[in-house]
Amino acid sequence: MQYLRNKYIFTPGPVRMYEETLQLGSVQAPYFRNEEFSQVILECEQNLLQLLNAPKSSRVIFLTASGTAGMEATVQNLLNKNDETIVINGGGFGQRFVDLCKLHKINHLNHKLIVNDLFNTTQLNNYSSATTLLINAHETSIGLLYNMKSVGEFCKNNGILNIVDGISLFITDELDMQKQNIDALIISSHKGLALPPGLTMVVLSPNAIQKITPPNCMYFDFNRYINDGKRGQTPFTPAVTILLQLQARLKQIKKDGILFHIEKAKSIADYFRTQICVLPLKAYSQSMPNAMTTLTPTDGRSAYDIVKDLDQKYNVVVAPNGGDLRNIIFRVSHMGNMDKDYINVLIDALYQYFGVERK
Repeated sequence: MQYLRNKYIFTPGPVRMYEETLQLGSVQAPYFRNEEFSQVILECEQNLLQLLNAPKSSRVIFLTASGTAGMEATVQNLLNKNDETIVINGGGFGQRFVDLCKLHKINHLNHKLIVNDLFNTTQLNNYSSATTLLINAHETSIGLLYNMKSVGEFCKNNGILNIVDGISLFITDELDMQKQNIDALIISSHKGLALPPGLTMVVLSPNAIQKITPPNCMYFDFNRYINDGKRGQTPFTPAVTILLQLQARLKQIKKDGILFHIEKAKSIADYFRTQICVLPLKAYSQSMPNAMTTLTPTDGRSAYDIVKDLDQKYNVVVAPNGGDLRNIIFRVSHMGNMDKDYINVLIDALYQYFGVERK
C-alpha cells in the first residue's frame, strides 16, 4: 500500500480519484436486491442519458466488467451474420474490434488508418453498403482523436448503425449522441469518471435496441439487462460499490455542468503541452483529445526507458506503449482529479530528467 500512496498517477486508466469517491469505496457494500438500490441504478441511468444527450427512449446497460467486455458484448448483441461492418482500425483498440469480429464471425471491413482524424470521410464512401460501423472515438494506444461529428454524419447519410467506444473520452471531451449521431456508446468507470475499474456502461439508442440479436450466451444478453433495468436492477450481481460511487460522481458532474469538466481537462492538457514544448519531446498525433497527450522522444532515448525512469527516480507513473511502439511513444493522462499543481509534478520531473532548467 505504501508503494501506491507514493506514486503520482498520470496513466489513462485508472486515473487519480476524488476524495469523496475514495471514501465511498471504503464503506460496507449494501444489499442490492431492494427498492433503495434500484433507485441508485435508475438515477445513474437517467443522469448518464442526460449528460450524453441520448435520444429519447435510450437505455443504459450496466456491466460488471472491463471496457473490452463492453466492446465484446456490443459486438455479440448488435452484430450478426447479415451485417457488413466497417471497423476503423487506427491502433491497438481498433485492432481489438477487428479481433472481436473475427472471433464472432462477423463480416467486417478492416479500414486501417495512419494518423488520420477522419474529418474528411470521403475515403469511407467505398463502404456505403455497410450496415454498421465500429470505431474508438479516441484511439488510446496512439492518442488519436477522430472527428465524431463527421463520422456520425457519414453513418446517418448511409443508414449505418454507428457503434462507438467512448471509453477514453467521457467527461473530458465532447460526447453527444444526438449531435454526433451515435447509436451505441461504450463507456467505463476508470477513465474520465475517475472511479475504480470494473464497471462498463453501454448506452443504446432506440435504433440500437431494435438491432439487438440475443447472443448465444447468458451474461452478456442485453435483453436481460434492458428488462431488469426497467425496475432498476441487473440480471446478475452488479458492481455495487462502484455504482454508489458513480451515483455521487454523476450528481457532482451535473451540478458543475459537463462543459466545466471538458474545459478543465482542456486547460490541463493545453498547459502541459505548452510547458514541455522546450523539451526533446514531440506530439505523436496532431489530433489529440483533452484526455491524453502522446509523446515521442526526439533525442534518441527509448520511450519505454523514460517511463521506467520516471517511475523509479521520481515516483511518477505515465503509460508505456507496447509492440512496435514500445520505444517510440509514451502516454500522459489528463483525466480525473487533476489540477495544475498536480501536473506540475510531472512537468518538473521531465525537466529534471532531461537536464533542462525550468524557467
